[in-house]
Amino acid sequence: MSRGPFGEEGGTLTSLHSLICRVGERTCALPIEHVREVMRPPGIERVASAPAYLLGLAVIRGENVPVLDAGWLLEGKAGAVTRLVVLRVAERRVALAVASVVGTRALEPAELEGLPPLLAGARELVRALAVLDGGLLQVLESARLIELAEPSRAGAALP
Repeated sequence: MSRGPFGEEGGTLTSLHSLICRVGERTCALPIEHVREVMRPPGIERVASAPAYLLGLAVIRGENVPVLDAGWLLEGKAGAVTRLVVLRVAERRVALAVASVVGTRALEPAELEGLPPLLAGARELVRALAVLDGGLLQVLESARLIELAEPSRAGAALP
């Protein structure tokens, strides 16, 4: 059964189980269904002429996995990196470099809001907004992050 952008399953709203991460000053959530593992960063090999948000490739479980810098993607500058969050959507994988991993949380449908019209440009990477501990929580779009790491997209600028 497929889920909609806010956890709809078969027409019924369900909780969005998320991994909560810190990226610079931001708190972000990734749908737990796409998270495969969290790890310390292994060696990352830079790729010549790659976009700034692509840190390079890391060998994870015997496979070359693109590593994206969440700081570049969300804040336009390199971020502190202490953890990689390995995401998988269908058969595609990517590692997202984040400052820290805070924990997990189920976000109820009533907690999730769509992006306001002024943030229309952010819809490429941000799926929804919520409030966590009195601060803004950005729910990231896993599939879009994986698209950015594809060879055909990596040479293109971030929209």
